[in-house]
Amino acid sequence: MKSDTRQQRILDLAARQGFVSIDGLSRQFEVTPQTIRRDINQLCEQGLLERHHGGAVPRSTTHNVDYVERKALGSEAKRAIGRLVSRHVPEGVSLFINIGTTTEAVAQELVGHKNLSVITNNLNVAAFLAAGTDLDVLVAGGLVRNRDGGIIGEATIDFINQFKVDIGIIGISGIDLDGTLLDFDYREVRVAQAIIRNARTVFLCADHSKFGRNAMVRLGHIGEVSALFTDRAPPAPLADVLAAHDVEVHIAAGD
Repeated sequence: MKSDTRQQRILDLAARQGFVSIDGLSRQFEVTPQTIRRDINQLCEQGLLERHHGGAVPRSTTHNVDYVERKALGSEAKRAIGRLVSRHVPEGVSLFINIGTTTEAVAQELVGHKNLSVITNNLNVAAFLAAGTDLDVLVAGGLVRNRDGGIIGEATIDFINQFKVDIGIIGISGIDLDGTLLDFDYREVRVAQAIIRNARTVFLCADHSKFGRNAMVRLGHIGEVSALFTDRAPPAPLADVLAAHDVEVHIAAGD
């Protein structure tokens, strides 16, 4: 069994049981305890599990990983996704870009584009794009979250509802294997929902650690997006959902 498949099954077991033990997983998958420890360590590094004595439990579904930690997790994958998305964004279009470390990686790759109009509720995205010489950047009003520079609230939603743009570029905290899009902050979710409603095309940017990851707030369904940009092929159940809803999948692995 490949390590990716085994790790996904470990996540599924942890979600159902609440706790998985190293010894129990070693027996179930017929591998050494050292192999299971490596799997658990990698899943913890991705923010999907938390280590406990003798095993692991699912990461909290009510609080996201700290912004600085999230920015460091999977940074190479996020940069590769950013490069791939930028190649699918024509010059001369209008964009929404929302909160997230992966969408920030996209913004960094768009600096050299010409004649873009970008609306964002992310101060970090605005700062990156300010370096561009041929970009118009509009920043939504609202409450600024000091932990990550995200802007949220009713004023943010009202601002976004004034526009209809070509492409909405959004990130996400988790994608259930049935295609449900999940996040941690209902205020951030409401802004992302407004972006989806007001974009002609929606690009979802999510590295593989988001597949099967739990979060408390339902944003919507992956069938509402036009394309998924990621760094690894989605697991089979999610791949079936994507195919059923004609969602394009672009993989940046080896990009």
